[in-house]
Amino acid sequence: MAGAKPGARLELADVLHRHGEAYRAAHAGHLGRVERRVMGAILACRTAALGGHVEACDGCGLERVAYNSCRNRHCPKCQGAARAHWLAARQAELLPVPYFHVVFTLPAPIAAVAFQNKALVYAMLFAASAEAMTTLAANPRRLGARIGGLAVLHTWGQTLTHHPHVHCIVPGGGLSSDGTRWVAGRPNFFLAVKPLAQLFRRLFLERLRRAFDAGALGFFGDLAPLAERTNFDALIAEMRAAAWVVYAKKPFGGPAQTLAYLGRYTHRVDIASSRLVAVEHDHVDFTWKDYRQDGAVKIMRLAPDEFIRRFLLHTLPDGFHRIRYFGFLANTCRTTSLALCRSALGRAMERPETSMADIADIAISSASIAPACPECGSIMRIVATPLRAAGWSRPDPAPFRCDTS
Repeated sequence: MAGAKPGARLELADVLHRHGEAYRAAHAGHLGRVERRVMGAILACRTAALGGHVEACDGCGLERVAYNSCRNRHCPKCQGAARAHWLAARQAELLPVPYFHVVFTLPAPIAAVAFQNKALVYAMLFAASAEAMTTLAANPRRLGARIGGLAVLHTWGQTLTHHPHVHCIVPGGGLSSDGTRWVAGRPNFFLAVKPLAQLFRRLFLERLRRAFDAGALGFFGDLAPLAERTNFDALIAEMRAAAWVVYAKKPFGGPAQTLAYLGRYTHRVDIASSRLVAVEHDHVDFTWKDYRQDGAVKIMRLAPDEFIRRFLLHTLPDGFHRIRYFGFLANTCRTTSLALCRSALGRAMERPETSMADIADIAISSASIAPACPECGSIMRIVATPLRAAGWSRPDPAPFRCDTS
């Protein structure tokens, strides 16, 4: 096992330190700006390259240098603090009703198109899934209510292959058309999955066809033939006849459980450092769950080049928001709509019994808001800020900004 000190936990940065330069050299003509910046940010994270500060313990007086984080949304080490702050802000938005988890997945042929048109097709995935839920829920024969929720984009499967899907967290009910009543859904049931999947498929394919007609889609390599209308039409016909996957889980136990569940999805990256098993000169090993065998944990071994390639499949375009709100939780009407919801529910919102300490437990412990002293456990506080390493300058501020979306 290499790339880390004896007894230390392996990190993604260890893979990039050992194999990143060879990967950049081998793929110099095909490695995009975003991918290069992500690799650079992860390598610099919590090193002298980004500077840092001196922390001192309130209890025993221990002092140490803590280097700054890159705060890149693709960096596994930087999601804990962002997740904790985001969850704290979400507490006041939770309603005292059951919440459901609904997942919308793109079939493999469409996922391939999405990879070559990330910003455009991922946005379609968000829009079609939200419209499918809000349209079906508004039908008086279904729920007959205006619903809202949030959606989080994930683009990976357990083995780091490209598998775009959105996780939606939705209250089990909604507002009546006049906004005066809360319409509760049936216990343990949100919306019928089969018609939801059919509507999602139709809405998505309509958007995809419009984008093709507008000349907004690009097709390269093996997908180049799809630039011809007859081939594209054949793909649409094939996808229209295929079954699309929509999965709905049972509701959560309450607001606190919903908050904890959100923390598992909103700020996740494609692989956590805890899954890394070995980093060697000719392979990288990591754990994965085989859901075809009841979630059995297995070890996957990849060549370093292939591991880095798969990790970089999931970089997102600059400025792309991977957490979005829809329905009565949309940014343009959330405050007003939540007030109507609470009024319609007939009682004031009960603040979830989840403290900042609880939220920090959900986050990555090493990125908690108040770091603990490794000697006595007391709070470490910033007492001085040293200069950055001599001669280092930040090449581009964008990869180091805090983007929690």
